[in-house]
Amino acid sequence: MMTFRFAKCAVAVGAIGLAAVLPSNAQAADATATATATIATAIGLAKTVDMDFGSISPGGTTGTVILATDGSRTTSGGTSVLSGGPGAAASFDVTGANNATYSITLPGSVSLTGPGPAMTANAFTSSPTPTGTLSGGGTETLLIGATLAVDTTGNQTAGVYTSAAFTVTVNYN
Repeated sequence: MMTFRFAKCAVAVGAIGLAAVLPSNAQAADATATATATIATAIGLAKTVDMDFGSISPGGTTGTVILATDGSRTTSGGTSVLSGGPGAAASFDVTGANNATYSITLPGSVSLTGPGPAMTANAFTSSPTPTGTLSGGGTETLLIGATLAVDTTGNQTAGVYTSAAFTVTVNYN
């Protein structure tokens, strides 16, 4: 009887020894990789020309002056523009990564204050719009126009009206 017990014990010890020699996962494999990151040139925006609606003559009724991105002006209502005071669209230099596209965010409105009732500029437009693409050299000119509402009574006081600074924002797409 003892021999029989010894044989069972020897088989059990042999199985344990064999399990210790075999790898636990015969299907395992390893590989390596690297990580990279490219830091793009930061996008920049610099004003080169302030917006100027030019010389305006108010009429007896509500009027507007629409300043296009090319600097041309059109009017509605009783308002007219004087030829001695041409308008100018705001101009900005956009700089950044070569050939990158960017989005443009324009202000909602801005108040121009002066010697009489304040006037509101709104309906801002841009060229390019609504996105731009930087050149191969990483630059582009951004032009901004808007619509100016002249006093609704048609009695806008003569003088210079100026707004607080308004913000134009550009972001890479």
